[in-house]
Amino acid sequence: MKNYTALLMGMLVLSSCKQQAPKAEETTADPEIVYEEYQGEEPTKPEQTEAYEPKPPKVEPFGQNGVPSDAIVLFDGSGFDEWVMSQDSTAVVWHLNDDRSMTVNDKTGDIQTKRNFGSVQLHLEWRSPAEVERDGQNRGNSGVFLNNLYEVQVLDNNDNATYVNGQVASIYKQHIPLAMASVASGDWNTYDIIYHQPVFNEAGNKIKSGTLTVIHNGVLVQDHAEIKGTTPYIGWPKNPAHGDGPIRLQDHGDNSRVSYRNIWVREL
Repeated sequence: MKNYTALLMGMLVLSSCKQQAPKAEETTADPEIVYEEYQGEEPTKPEQTEAYEPKPPKVEPFGQNGVPSDAIVLFDGSGFDEWVMSQDSTAVVWHLNDDRSMTVNDKTGDIQTKRNFGSVQLHLEWRSPAEVERDGQNRGNSGVFLNNLYEVQVLDNNDNATYVNGQVASIYKQHIPLAMASVASGDWNTYDIIYHQPVFNEAGNKIKSGTLTVIHNGVLVQDHAEIKGTTPYIGWPKNPAHGDGPIRLQDHGDNSRVSYRNIWVREL
């Protein structure tokens, strides 16, 4: 009887262990990327994979005044024909300089393009004053806004530490630049910006994020960075549905005296 009882208990324990044994972890392979145009029978002749249409349009890279022939010149020093004051769309009251640049007129407000743009290649040059005043965010501060919403920071960061997601060439409060590539205070910097605007559905929900690539003085500092939303000073990024919008230059309001010149844009 004792042997029978022991055998029965052993069988129950074994059965319980089998029931409670953990299942092997299931793994799901990542889906393979498939390119429809490369499916089907493998080509056996080189001409089967050669394309002759559509032909890319011819662009003269160094056209008039060194500007690509298909670019829209937004500022060449001759005047503010392409710009208005952001607050009320009146004539620009920033300083137009003899060297064909413009300088922020302190506390008069931002300026923006009369035209609206979507995805663009934007070129501009900027400089902070050679005479260094103040520090942190109050030295040579301005900004370039794409779609009137997304800021690439302009700032004199030479021997001037600040929060790194707000330093020169940052996507403000979102992306720290990959490098600090500024020239000396008072010298001209260049920004070459590739901007792809976000996509929204009919309900106004963002279904594809915008991106920004920034080349600062020839150095890649933002590499196809995802735009997470607007770039406010206080608060989280927001994602209001929008289409095309103006390009805006900031008056930071602290006598930063930032200057701009040679601004052109190519629509993408």
